[in-house]
Amino acid sequence: MSLFSSQSGRHLLDGTARAFLAGLLLPLTGIVTAAFLTRRLGVDGYGLLVLATTLFGWIEFTINSFFSRATIRFIGEAPDWRPVGMTVIRMHALAGVGGGLLLGLLSFPLAWLFDEPLLAPYLALYALHVPISSLSQGHQNILIGMGSFRKKAMSNAGRWLARLFLILLLVEMGLSVPGAILGSLGAATVELAITRRYIKPPLLGHIAVPTRPFFDLGIVLALSSLGLQMFSSLGLVMLKTLGGTIEEVGIYGAAQNLAILPALFGTSFSPLLLSTVSRLLAEGKTGQARGIGQGALRITVGLFPFGALVAGAAPEIVTLVFGQSFELAAPILAILIVGAIAFVMVSVAAVVATVSGVPRFALYLSLPLVLLAAIGNYLLIPPFGASGAAAATVLCQAVGAVAAIGVVHRLWSIVPPIGTLWRSAVISALAYTLAMMWPTTGIMLLVKLASIAVGIVVAYLALREFTVDEITQTRSFLPWNVLPTAQQQKT
Repeated sequence: MSLFSSQSGRHLLDGTARAFLAGLLLPLTGIVTAAFLTRRLGVDGYGLLVLATTLFGWIEFTINSFFSRATIRFIGEAPDWRPVGMTVIRMHALAGVGGGLLLGLLSFPLAWLFDEPLLAPYLALYALHVPISSLSQGHQNILIGMGSFRKKAMSNAGRWLARLFLILLLVEMGLSVPGAILGSLGAATVELAITRRYIKPPLLGHIAVPTRPFFDLGIVLALSSLGLQMFSSLGLVMLKTLGGTIEEVGIYGAAQNLAILPALFGTSFSPLLLSTVSRLLAEGKTGQARGIGQGALRITVGLFPFGALVAGAAPEIVTLVFGQSFELAAPILAILIVGAIAFVMVSVAAVVATVSGVPRFALYLSLPLVLLAAIGNYLLIPPFGASGAAAATVLCQAVGAVAAIGVVHRLWSIVPPIGTLWRSAVISALAYTLAMMWPTTGIMLLVKLASIAVGIVVAYLALREFTVDEITQTRSFLPWNVLPTAQQQKT
């Protein structure tokens, strides 16, 4: 069954497209921000900022992962979102304050652990960020559970635009790394303000619904999500703890920032997938739910040629964005981008496990990956440095992708279509080769990337990856009227 075969599938694709396009502001504004910061802060300062942001991200992500999937599922199944929404926001407020206090208390011990004294005040500043970010995420999860995907996309767009403006302004005023952190905090405040225009659950008051279901589901999903978050950033942290310099951390962090697109797609897609599939299963539409699940696997496989394009053009992309001083990030980017796409499979598997009533499967998938990544980084970082960290990460991501497909097949008896797999492999090889053989500099790099990206879509069309129905339905998403009207069809 195609994702286009039902109204729910179309709503999912429309919401994903909007959320992803809004989310694209993160890498687009992020690239501008990173290019600005690397030149203003230097390799050392940028490395410290990346390290502080990673540690803050663990706290932020842990809180959100504890509540997000449970919130989306329970809101999606509830006849009235308000009682559940009020409970969610109050729990987010308590968790955000607690997480901020924890990060503040750990700031000096962590600075001592990493032997970077300047890290302590940066983490203390990030501690103020945690409550605001937690409340903002709570509101967004409610919007997703309600099916208000467009409103969620609008709040994301506001955040990333505000982040770009505030960081450039504050750093240019001479605030350096603290200016970048304050800019991020201000952007989260803007996002919170936008979401509260759409929904306004009271921030104070009694807990409206029993919290036990949140904890029963949330603990397992939080441990799973935290494991995946730790896995994603373990290479950077272990690179520093195993003797890497702050310059190497900065280079590795720059490559990670450029490899964010697949993770961004997964972040945009999986909550919407969870909301849509939860509603379908609650309505007894199991066949549609499984069809949408297989469509999600198919979309993920279809992204590999775009990763191959980035890998082939990695040296030119890094030089254009960060300058010659970060050219060592190019081979790391080429490795990380492919693994990041494969890892989207894990997000799909986590959704399937959650709606199937066995969230522990997601936990069984994530925790072994953390252990495997720790072993891989421990073995590969000392001899190979940042490249070793990237290799260990990608090898584990490949293992995780295969295991994720196994989980989905066991629960729903679906796998990625064989035809999509071979088409993706052929087009990926062609895209990588063309990107390598077409040298460009400056603005012509954008022309090159856009041309090859269009070529990838054309190649999929030529190899008949898309059905006639899918092509027709895709055209209907376009803002201009390209479909014949009913009267024209009759004529």
